[in-house]
Amino acid sequence: MARYLSQGVFLLDTPVKIESYAAVVGEKEGKGPLAECFDEIINDSHFGQNTWEQAESKFQLEAVSLAVRKKNLTKEDIDVICAGDLINQCTGSSYGLRELEIPFLGMYGACSTMAEGLLTASILMDSGAVKRSCAVTSSHFSTAERQFRAPLSYGGQRTPTSQWTCTASGAVILSGNGESAIIGGCIGKIADMGINDITNMGSAMAPAAAATIQRYLEATATSPENYDFIVTGDLGKVGSTLLVELLQKQGIDISEKHKDCGMLIFDNETQDTHCGGSGCGCSASVLCGHFLPMLEKNEIKNMLFIATGALMSTMSVQQGESIPAVAHLVHIGR
Repeated sequence: MARYLSQGVFLLDTPVKIESYAAVVGEKEGKGPLAECFDEIINDSHFGQNTWEQAESKFQLEAVSLAVRKKNLTKEDIDVICAGDLINQCTGSSYGLRELEIPFLGMYGACSTMAEGLLTASILMDSGAVKRSCAVTSSHFSTAERQFRAPLSYGGQRTPTSQWTCTASGAVILSGNGESAIIGGCIGKIADMGINDITNMGSAMAPAAAATIQRYLEATATSPENYDFIVTGDLGKVGSTLLVELLQKQGIDISEKHKDCGMLIFDNETQDTHCGGSGCGCSASVLCGHFLPMLEKNEIKNMLFIATGALMSTMSVQQGESIPAVAHLVHIGR
């Protein structure tokens, strides 16, 4: 059973095994440094559908389907699926996964949703409520731009601190079988530093990530040296620099261990992504395409995965509100 350490922090006495995983990405992501890591690269941004929203739904369905097929499972083998995305009311997930007829928990944590889904799925497994669970998220550059910023045809100038929403999806299936496992986690607290610039989400999210990492290290009496990597979701260049500085002020140096999915998925110089990638699918696809295979191959043994989310909406931004953020941590190891 889960062992309580402190507020929002727990360890699993019996780690929940990662049985299968899959990552599906779009054309731009498929031209980045991690191209060879992904299971499937879709060069059509519409993925054969009529709208970008329908395309994102198909990305998510494809990621789950691939993860299922890898281990010769069927949809009936999965007892619950924890899914989310950035589109209003999580329509990317609900419309994409409806044909699977798997018990569904829709979640929203903005770009932190993959970690939120993994925590929820693992706790359900640990409780004995289900025998096999799945966590999946997705994002799409065009759906996010249309919802949060402006229509693509508007042609607005992107600021230096902006990030590029990834067209991608990642899915993880948890069960009693697998080489790597979820060992513990830290449920994030909402942090709000008063930032209201929607094009500078890395700075808005970095304090939440710093607080979550510090809480987990203190509760588990561990240090950065105990982990091969400390991986954040999509802080990008600005947010990653700020994260390291914030933790150094608390006497915690993660500079040698830190990796950011938003920094890894694109080549910022040649792909013109400014501060890097973002979106639910960013951390999900990099986790499933890059880091989980490293664990499975025993190239690394221990990592912290901290997905970060900016919790603003179009309404809150228009009303002049600041951007609250949250970061959830998942401890994954062998």
